[in-house]
Amino acid sequence: MTALFDNRALIGLSALAFGLALLGLATLNGALIMLAVPPAIFVGAALLDTPTNLQLRATRTLSAERALPGVMIDVHVAVTNHGLYPTPVLIADVLPAGLELTGGQPVCLTLLAPGATVTLAYTVRGMRGFYHFNGVQATVSDCLGLGRRTVAVAAPGKILIMPEVVRLTRLGIRPRRTRIFSGTIPARQGGAGVEFFGVREYQAGDPVRWINNRATARFPGSLYVNEFEQERVADIGIILDARRGSDVQGTNHTLFEYSVQAVAALSDALISQGNRVGLLIYGHAIEWTFPGYGRIQREKVLRALAQARTGDRAALASLADIPTRLFPARSQIVLVSPLQPGDAPPILHMRAHGYEVLIVSPDPVAFEAKTLGSVADLAARIARVERQALLQRLLLAGVRIVDWDVETPLAQALAHFQR
Repeated sequence: MTALFDNRALIGLSALAFGLALLGLATLNGALIMLAVPPAIFVGAALLDTPTNLQLRATRTLSAERALPGVMIDVHVAVTNHGLYPTPVLIADVLPAGLELTGGQPVCLTLLAPGATVTLAYTVRGMRGFYHFNGVQATVSDCLGLGRRTVAVAAPGKILIMPEVVRLTRLGIRPRRTRIFSGTIPARQGGAGVEFFGVREYQAGDPVRWINNRATARFPGSLYVNEFEQERVADIGIILDARRGSDVQGTNHTLFEYSVQAVAALSDALISQGNRVGLLIYGHAIEWTFPGYGRIQREKVLRALAQARTGDRAALASLADIPTRLFPARSQIVLVSPLQPGDAPPILHMRAHGYEVLIVSPDPVAFEAKTLGSVADLAARIARVERQALLQRLLLAGVRIVDWDVETPLAQALAHFQR
């Protein structure tokens, strides 16, 4: 426990008593000396009554340490007096910034008998983030309220509020290189699969159902079979644009929150299909989640997204500073970004180096136009023309783009894009 003393009233009263007594002695005035007696008595009583040896212990219980945005979480903090004397105490729990109190009270004024326990019970909720509880503050004072002592009692706890994950169907991505394991992504190679790839001569061991009767009939003496495109897993790097200049503030949400939701949904779908997925958050710093598979990787990605924040840094103002060497050559890159006017050259640079690039772009023009209303119609038309020119330049270079109006569900926008 760490203690903080607030004895300003006690010091002031002591100074008054000392000053009156000193003035009375200097002037040989007995009345002034008598006036110094009551403050001195108050000071003595306060010093004798102030608790000095606090022995408080606190334990915290949370109804959930992991939740979704807006979900109610019950918090219980039990404080026990392990001392030998009854202690009047004001107990206040310190809420982490960002959590909203929705019920109950995190403050209690009580007289704690030896061995007695008091419990604070309240309910909180919050937006996406990682929240740490450090402890409660216990304040004790003398019977006159002249001297105060505040003690921080450790009661650790944490709440992780994850981004909401929207379930997506199969995503239409086609990286130039895949891994050796079976999956759902077309591998640009013939073999066992679902989609038709070509026709070749029969080889020993080919299933009879693969025989192409039409091709065989055209070339007597030879037997031809259908060949299908292999489906495998791939290396996929997801980049979240967390630059503050890419964010747009709305009435209830920011555009960055929609970007985080999109990354959560995409990473969940791609990891569920068996792909090796890595996450790069690009904003005030480069936050890198090393590529991996399975549920553990999904948890790592969601934890990184829960703590993602926008920020500015001069060295990272342009997408040109993205360390593409973190991603395997000829792999798939998924960029989630509203896109800024100067972002085309870095993206074209990725494409020129052999990466397949898919951009999921929350539309900042439509988002801000809905917030500003009709007063910004002309500005919105100009911004929309500039954005369409940027998207057209990227499309002509072979970059695949999902132009996402966030009023439309992401699953619907991706389904329309695949059609």
